[in-house]
Amino acid sequence: MLLLVGYVVVLLASVGTYAVHGSLGALWVPMEYLAIIGLFIGGFIASNGPKAMKATLAALPSVLKGSPYNKALYMELLAMLFEILTKVRKEGLMSIENDIENPEASPIFSKYPTVIADHHVLEFITDYLRMMVGGNLNAFEIETLMDTEIETHHHEAHMPAHIMQRAGDATPAFGIVVAVMGVVNVMGSVGEPPAVLGRMIGGALVGTFLGILLSYGFVQPIASQLEQKAEEGSKIYHCIKAVLLASMNGYAPQVAVEFGRKVLYSSDRPSFRELEEDLKSRKGK
Repeated sequence: MLLLVGYVVVLLASVGTYAVHGSLGALWVPMEYLAIIGLFIGGFIASNGPKAMKATLAALPSVLKGSPYNKALYMELLAMLFEILTKVRKEGLMSIENDIENPEASPIFSKYPTVIADHHVLEFITDYLRMMVGGNLNAFEIETLMDTEIETHHHEAHMPAHIMQRAGDATPAFGIVVAVMGVVNVMGSVGEPPAVLGRMIGGALVGTFLGILLSYGFVQPIASQLEQKAEEGSKIYHCIKAVLLASMNGYAPQVAVEFGRKVLYSSDRPSFRELEEDLKSRKGK
């Protein structure tokens, strides 16, 4: 929603202030708008493969939504991990085998619908719990594997942002291309009256104006939003990693979730007291 607010401010600050002393009709050059949009789409298609384009198009709607990674989600995540690790400590690793093989039907996982609704997060948790149950890997080996998987996720999550960033960087150049074509058209009409030539030159300059405005006012903010969301989406994996590794190193569940809590951004991190009270309230249910 803030993206749309920003767009309104951009338009008011550019087109709105121009309208005070200029004619908006002079900015309406449909063929230049069509040319720049066509160049933008063509460059996007030519620069990316099918997977990259699909990932980018799928990520674009997220810029209009709020972040799902908030304090409530992390409270639920830490509570779920605490309950799993408590069961492991009391009954042994083999006691959670059925839970991780069929988490949707698990009496533990099913208590936390927000967490298990994220397929990638659920898979990350169950995969490493499964490795812990198998007992063939030590904490150092699992940490290395986690780091590799998180790095892969990081690169994939940032791909749409990088693609939009490059597209935004190219847009001013597309505006220049359109402006040059307009100037060439003017040069071919030098016999026209000055008033006509003035309108043609003004129309040509609209291409440069539009390319710069679209780039820095519209495309670059999308790239920035996508990058921020990718960073927010990666933090949850670091949280899970910290909790599971702490457990493997022998820490009690209460201490292990504290490792995970400390990893979180301050804006999303529940306080020690909040988490403690939440765990007590869930235990009583």
